[in-house]
Amino acid sequence: MKCASCRTYTLRATCPKCNSPTVMAMPAKYSPEDRYGAYRRRLKMEMKEGA
Repeated sequence: MKCASCRTYTLRATCPKCNSPTVMAMPAKYSPEDRYGAYRRRLKMEMKEGA
């Protein structure tokens, strides 16, 4: 797990330094039978256009 605010790695759900929530450090595994791939790609394109 990685803290989004201070960018430290930990195994806990919250960061021990700044007490903020942590996120997974690596991306999800690829699967050809990805049911939500179309939604994820559409969201990525919308975020790119909005930036």
